[in-house]
Amino acid sequence: MPPIPGSGLAKGLAVTLRTMTKRTVTAQYPDVQPELPPRTRGVIGLFEENCTVCMLCARECPDWCIYIDSHKETVPAAAPGGRERSRNVLDRFAIDFALCMYCGICIEVCPFDALFWSPEFEYAETDIHELTHERDKLREWMWTVPEPPALDPAAEEPKEIAAARKTAEKLRSAQEAEQAAERTPEQAAEQDVEKGGQE
Repeated sequence: MPPIPGSGLAKGLAVTLRTMTKRTVTAQYPDVQPELPPRTRGVIGLFEENCTVCMLCARECPDWCIYIDSHKETVPAAAPGGRERSRNVLDRFAIDFALCMYCGICIEVCPFDALFWSPEFEYAETDIHELTHERDKLREWMWTVPEPPALDPAAEEPKEIAAARKTAEKLRSAQEAEQAAERTPEQAAEQDVEKGGQE
């Protein structure tokens, strides 16, 4: 069946009439800040202490907008007779937000949780060169990163926290053993008497 002449015009006018009867909503930005969704991708913050200069973020970045420079330092042996170790020290970490496409690959591939999304989006500049944020600026963005959502109370404890707790307990027991070994027999006898009196 052929379309009725003028039906397209009638549909268009119906849409116009429906829109005319609705109240207009105007965002009063910048006087009123918008309510952003919790997983908003604004700018990337750097938690420098966690960065081991593994270069995964720079290698995986499709735009090649992450610039990292580092040097190696020799760390003396922790125990006598041990060997010296070398570690990377971060000299420069910069992200060029003029090139960044906000894909989030760098944040996903970082194995040490050094990069985070911040919901801040107001960092426009009049000069494009100012959009390259060095590590000091990236560190400032960390203060705007929201706290992660609370864990499910029924979920099992993350293995990282369990491992950290075990390590802390081992250290505590080793310290107590050292303190016990350093006590003289008289001090040990006094403490045993005090414990017996408290019980």
